[in-house]
Amino acid sequence: MENLNSHRTAKERDKMSYPTRILLERDLLQGDILDFGCGFGKDVEKLQEKNLNVTGYDPHYHPEYPEKQFDTIICHYVLNVLQNQNQAKVLFEVSRLLKFVGKAYFSVRRDIKKPGFRTHFVHKVKTYQTNVVLPFKSVFKNENLEIYEYQHYCVLHQNQPKISPFFEKLEPKEQVGELASCFAFRDKFPVSKGHTLVIPKRVVSNYFELSFKEQSACWFLVNLVKAELQKELKPDGFNIGINAGEAAGQTVPHVHIHVIPRYKGDMENPRGGVRGVIPERMSY
Repeated sequence: MENLNSHRTAKERDKMSYPTRILLERDLLQGDILDFGCGFGKDVEKLQEKNLNVTGYDPHYHPEYPEKQFDTIICHYVLNVLQNQNQAKVLFEVSRLLKFVGKAYFSVRRDIKKPGFRTHFVHKVKTYQTNVVLPFKSVFKNENLEIYEYQHYCVLHQNQPKISPFFEKLEPKEQVGELASCFAFRDKFPVSKGHTLVIPKRVVSNYFELSFKEQSACWFLVNLVKAELQKELKPDGFNIGINAGEAAGQTVPHVHIHVIPRYKGDMENPRGGVRGVIPERMSY
């Protein structure tokens, strides 16, 4: 069933939400703050009254999409009312909108007894609710609520080669997206402007040893990265490729998918595309 009424679960409140109060009391709302999925915007209003620099975004109620990155992002109960694909899109968007050393806080309900569609008791339309477990650090939990703290995978694991050979050195990586099981950052030696790598979090050398679920997540992230590159850089085409094995040119023993934007005139004759891995076979 198509999930058309997720916005109907937003509540009109006269005071700050419980998870925002917890974060405020713990002094975790720092710098430029974004309330992602802010609903009617009461938390934004109450935080602004406390002179915090906060912006609200909600695709239904406050649809002006943010044009900058934030030090802190809060996202309360949004994931509980979305199906898997849209949950992944929210994770990706929050990752993109978060500054390099910023922190995001995802609040999820822990009191949903029967996941699935139900008739909303006020609006009398079918709304969706589900339980959510995230692979991030939990900073608060009771029987009704859990709050997860998220930081970029590339921030958490700098200088940790045991996590991945990509983290062998202490150097910032321009992370541009993340899902539960994979992440993306700009290539250190780009072939073209916007050249991005999509990488599973589990360290596997050979792409074909990834599970179908891991492969699917990587390709979903490839699509999200491609869409953002198209909006930002407006390339004329793309090469998408994987080097699987030393004979195929793989130099880092951790699967990575290259997303390479292409631009008219970036080479004299692009005919043949990925056939150029063996230059003399490029033309046919």
